Amino acid sequence: MTLFRMAALLALVFTTSAEAADIAFFVKNLRKEAVAVELFSHDRETVWPGNDQVFLIDPGSQKSVPLSCNQGEHICYGAWVNGNDSISAGVGPDNDQPCDTCCFICVEHTTETIDLVP
Repeated sequence: MTLFRMAALLALVFTTSAEAADIAFFVKNLRKEAVAVELFSHDRETVWPGNDQVFLIDPGSQKSVPLSCNQGEHICYGAWVNGNDSISAGVGPDNDQPCDTCCFICVEHTTETIDLVP
C-alpha cells in the first residue's frame, strides 16, 4: 500500500467515526399527571429509549436518564402527558414541534436538567 493510500484511508477513518460520550438527563416531572419522555437525535435516526419504549415519569417525581451519544450530537426531548399526547412539551411525541430551548449538545460526563412544568 502506498503512503498516499494509507494516509487517505486514515483520513477517511478519522472523519467518519464519531467519538462516543456518556451524558445524563435529569428529568423532573412537576406536573400532576404522569409524563412520557423520549430523547431524539437531530443528527442521526436515533431515539432513546428506542424500540417503541418511553421513559415514564410519575407525577412530582424525577428520573435520571443516562445514555451514550456521539460527541457534539444534538439531542432534543419530547414529552407528553401519558395517555394524552395532545398535551406535550419539547419537540413533542413525534419529534415534529419547533422548540428553541429543548435541545442539548452531547458532551462527555455532563448532566442536563429538564423541568416539565404544568
